[in-house]
Amino acid sequence: MAAKSQPSGPRVKSPPSSANGHVSQKGQWGRAWEVDWFSLAGVVFLLLCAPFIVYYFIMACDQFQCSLTAPILDLALGRVHLTDIWARTPGLTRVAAQLYAAWVSFQVLLYMGLPDFCHKILPGYKGGVQEGAITPAGVINKYQINGLQAWLITHLLWFANEYFLGWFSPTIIFDHWIPLLWCANILGYAVSTFAMIKGYCFPTNAKDCKFTGNFFYNYMMGVEFNPRIGKWFDFKLFFNGRPGIVAWTLINLSFAAKQRELYGHITNSMVLVNVLQGIYVVDFFWNEAWYLKTMDICHDHFGWYLGWGDCVWLPYLYTLQGFYLVHQPVQLSTPHALAVLALGLVGYYVFRMSNHQKDLFRRTDGRCLIWGRPPKIIECLYTSADGQTHRSKLLASGFWGLARHFNYTGDLMGSLAYCLACGGAHLLPYFYITHMTILLTHRCLRDEHRCASKYGRDWARYTAAVPARLLPGIF
Repeated sequence: MAAKSQPSGPRVKSPPSSANGHVSQKGQWGRAWEVDWFSLAGVVFLLLCAPFIVYYFIMACDQFQCSLTAPILDLALGRVHLTDIWARTPGLTRVAAQLYAAWVSFQVLLYMGLPDFCHKILPGYKGGVQEGAITPAGVINKYQINGLQAWLITHLLWFANEYFLGWFSPTIIFDHWIPLLWCANILGYAVSTFAMIKGYCFPTNAKDCKFTGNFFYNYMMGVEFNPRIGKWFDFKLFFNGRPGIVAWTLINLSFAAKQRELYGHITNSMVLVNVLQGIYVVDFFWNEAWYLKTMDICHDHFGWYLGWGDCVWLPYLYTLQGFYLVHQPVQLSTPHALAVLALGLVGYYVFRMSNHQKDLFRRTDGRCLIWGRPPKIIECLYTSADGQTHRSKLLASGFWGLARHFNYTGDLMGSLAYCLACGGAHLLPYFYITHMTILLTHRCLRDEHRCASKYGRDWARYTAAVPARLLPGIF
């Protein structure tokens, strides 16, 4: 699944091609060197509107029974004023600031100091020190993979507190949800601004930086490719996985506890949301080493798009289903619940197995079996920045013979299941599938634009062999 699924970024201009029709590695890597007016408009829109979008969704549930249209209608008809809405919005509190500071500090300590032990006791798990992809500057960064351990320790402490220690209420996250939103925004803007200054003044590697003549684009999409402090603190890996994704399941647990407190029971819809999203989170940390090969790490720079998105967009909008179910509890019929569960599990299976097929194909250089048969391979050539010609292989069978991004199809199936668990009374919980469809379609087109520029005519042969992007026969 798209672990780092923030609001969609602007499109990137095509880099110049080399003489033989293939694009150099320098042009392929990362974000744009130049910014057109369309991209700039998208950047400014997101910088101005994304924080208000998050606030609007949370406020709609908190003050308008989760109706997306009621705030607009009430404002238009004069039944409420913006000052009234703002006056009813909880502000930043000392308790929320202390909670958030303690949370982030705890995750930093786990990230920096937790030794890897899971790979010694869990067969198939890859932890410890892992290498990332080579950067354009020729650097191969090393990463300390310990997210699964951090997630396990954090949740063991959570359950120990709930059943034995009693240090705080399990509803603590929900009870401070809006004050915590202001804390998350402060951290998101602070880390994005620091990354911007660092990229200009003291980058980790100056050759892995990109600058345009536009401040807003640089701020949003980032200057540094892999900003780091010291040897191990990598901004992209930390903020993508911790604190946002570790918190995801804790947030859902707190929402479930609040539902139980308010109504005396937990609905099956809340159980489904916790289970299906919990599977995704555990999968992310189980495959954290695999994540080092994804677009977020291999191509994206670290700016507001990732920094603020990881701190605010991810934990607040990816948990909308649980937040909605606290305000609008839904008890599904047994057939409805089973259908949602089946859709979510099938979506996860498609997502995981398609990624497994690609990973197996890469690790064995195509010398493997896909669905019991030798894989269908499209041989490609490309030219790197130093003028060297390289060979690459593209998988065109198994799930990757059905569509060129069939892992995204599984991701969308799971995303739809989260939303369907909330019933059909309101549109608000369906924002997630809408957002993920836009984001993954944009990511799909972005990746294909890069591949078409890189492989040229060979990419055309591949698309002829696998015509569909996401849905066979449709798109």
